[in-house]
Amino acid sequence: MSSALRIRWTIAPQTAPRPLITCNRCGGVKAYRSSGKFRVNANGKRIDVWLIYRCINCDNSWNFGIFERRNRRDIEPALLRALESNDAALARRHAFDVTALRGQVGRVEEFPDVDVHKTALGGTSEAASVLELRLGLEMPISLRLDRLLANELGISRSRLQALEEKRLLVVDCDGAKALRKPARDGTTVRVDLAGEPDRQAIISAARG
Repeated sequence: MSSALRIRWTIAPQTAPRPLITCNRCGGVKAYRSSGKFRVNANGKRIDVWLIYRCINCDNSWNFGIFERRNRRDIEPALLRALESNDAALARRHAFDVTALRGQVGRVEEFPDVDVHKTALGGTSEAASVLELRLGLEMPISLRLDRLLANELGISRSRLQALEEKRLLVVDCDGAKALRKPARDGTTVRVDLAGEPDRQAIISAARG
């Protein structure tokens, strides 16, 4: 009977997406990065909030709209305090909201670099012949699942594809060609390593 080693990978993107905007100082389309600072403008009972971005070349500013003409009473006091104090976690969450960015500027540059924290959930490395990886994403990422697995397990993408074709690698998320799509929160990847000569090396890499 196959013994499974279950590991949770908690994945956090490292570089926030950068909107591509025509910079009126540089005179062309440039990438802008988040400053991590909010601008809160109160006009009577109405509040506007922006996350401030800076051109990577000249430091020119652009405001990414968070709230527009929002009634103060509709904003939770704790959220308003976080905005006014430039809460780092809140700024990071908005900076990684690529859907909202695209809605305001259209073109956005994305980056695949991630940090992976690995936690064993059950089973033992020595006896395991099946590897079960459970993915938890801090926020959506653009990194393809096959690239993530190849990077973290130390094997090639072509080998991952071969394992999938033999049904030795199974991804539980919906849709075909899951390996070629961005990694998704809640995905479980199950790999049968019973016949692999480097089983122990792959398991060690999976554990981190």
